[in-house]
Amino acid sequence: MLERITPFEYLTDLGWAAELFAVVTITLLARYIAMRFLKIVGSHFEKTSNAWDDALFDAARLPLSYFILIMGLLWAVEISDGYVDTELFSATNLDIFRQLTFIVLIALFLIRFINRAEERLLQSQQDEADELGTTLDPTTIQALGKLLRLATLISAILIGMPTLGIEVTALLAFGGVGGIAIGFAAKDLLANFFGGLMIYLDRPFALGDWIRSPDREIEGTVEKIGWRLTVVRTFDKRPLYVPNSVFNTLSLENPSRMSNRRIKETIGIRYKDSEKMGAIVKDVKAMLQSHDEIDTSQTLIVNFLSYGASSLDFFIYTFTKTTNWVDFHEIKQDVLLKIVEIVHSHGADFAFPTRTLDGLDGLMGNNAVQAEP
Repeated sequence: MLERITPFEYLTDLGWAAELFAVVTITLLARYIAMRFLKIVGSHFEKTSNAWDDALFDAARLPLSYFILIMGLLWAVEISDGYVDTELFSATNLDIFRQLTFIVLIALFLIRFINRAEERLLQSQQDEADELGTTLDPTTIQALGKLLRLATLISAILIGMPTLGIEVTALLAFGGVGGIAIGFAAKDLLANFFGGLMIYLDRPFALGDWIRSPDREIEGTVEKIGWRLTVVRTFDKRPLYVPNSVFNTLSLENPSRMSNRRIKETIGIRYKDSEKMGAIVKDVKAMLQSHDEIDTSQTLIVNFLSYGASSLDFFIYTFTKTTNWVDFHEIKQDVLLKIVEIVHSHGADFAFPTRTLDGLDGLMGNNAVQAEP
């Protein structure tokens, strides 16, 4: 048998539904107005050259939307408290939830703002300088972003714990006792973390640098520097994942930071062209000194070097102005071709390995036979 609803109860339920409908409507309307306002104001700030205001408004959209929706939900719950008898809707629980919501949304806003600011700085770091007239490199920008995000997350957790009734002092006391065991268990993880920190502080390399280790088979371009791993893209395009702690114990070369590239070659001419060696060396040196792509402010040597087994050897030692690998080989090729022209212009030629055989005069009718090996 169905229970009859009195007119008073019916009007009460109708009033509750009307209040909930009004709260939902006001909440959605407030959210729409706030989002519309941020969009209009943000479009005006996008026209400015300042990237910080763009990051601020972009970061505020999502947390503000959540804030309005959650506050509207809590308002509806408070209205329902008079009609629904449950401990879930108690004033204490609602206050705790409200405080936690505020802490989480503030942390979300700060993290989003840090992300947006990092993205914009990375985009403009090639063109813009800071107030001191220097440009922040991508590695420094990413390191600062990670540290700020980590600090924001830890601060939000520490602030939210007392709200849930967890004493921070008790947690710190537990950490003092359990930290030793955790440290032993996670020693490799901590070693990689501090290895990454040392990379950010010492800056032996940055994103995009070509690095090489004579101790291990590590060579390639730095693609990503994380807190645990550094990703190196090898020259055959394979990713190489290197734990950061490795960089604390090995020697590392950074060819990307070289100031010049070196040309060092030994060249041999025939023994029968020995009287032309002085003129050849002189002309090669003059050619290098007048070459547009050779840095004459660096060491430049062209000298007769030694009496080789099959040749008279001279060497060149000089540096190019460029450090670009492809351009360097173009310049080196041009230098070597000019040396070929100089040697031939003196009527000389390059030596090749030869062997002299003695004791064949009775057989061949000559005192010596010279033959290629």
